[in-house]
Amino acid sequence: MSEPLRVVVADDQALVRTGFRMILTADGIDVVGEATNGAEAVEAVRRTLPDVVLMDIRMPEMDGLEATRRILTGAAGEPRVIILTTFDLDHYVYAALSAGASGFLLKDVTPEHLVAAVRMVRSGDALLAPAITRRLVERFAGRGPDTAAIHRDLSALTPRELEVLRLLAQGMSNGELAGHLHLSEATVKTHVARILAKLGLRDRVQAVVVAYETGLVSPSGT
Repeated sequence: MSEPLRVVVADDQALVRTGFRMILTADGIDVVGEATNGAEAVEAVRRTLPDVVLMDIRMPEMDGLEATRRILTGAAGEPRVIILTTFDLDHYVYAALSAGASGFLLKDVTPEHLVAAVRMVRSGDALLAPAITRRLVERFAGRGPDTAAIHRDLSALTPRELEVLRLLAQGMSNGELAGHLHLSEATVKTHVARILAKLGLRDRVQAVVVAYETGLVSPSGT
């Protein structure tokens, strides 16, 4: 993509915002807005129309979860949201993934990983760290008032698509799916795209959530 990647950084800690801005700017990424709370984040997104939002999950006045819900309204051209957190197994983070966030990063992320993550979600990929994301979903799927299920009817999926979704929820990459199912990666990508389209999902993260919420995949030890 030739146009500069545009990012809004939302965090109530000035040092975090400054550090992330310096890292991203040094790599040619434009930080077009900053916010200290969720309400400011929503306004910054409406004003600057960024590609990606780095969203702290815990902020005063309006937290990152509510801000994510308001930003991801389903309108065309909405940005990708990456949740920032200090603790990976957080039910607020899970709720944000359910609301459409494309993944999450720990605040002590390395500069290289931060830049790679922002570029990855801008290109349309979900920021899916299989081991951590799976543990997060397994722990919080269907639990608590803030983790409302993404209600989807899986009957629209073919048997092959159900199989792909089940393996996807286990954290398999496209390459691993292709090897396991003896398919080309192009065919796997087509299956994944059809699953997302049929279920009205943004990306692979929400697909993982749906697989657990609907009972297609059961949490470990249950």
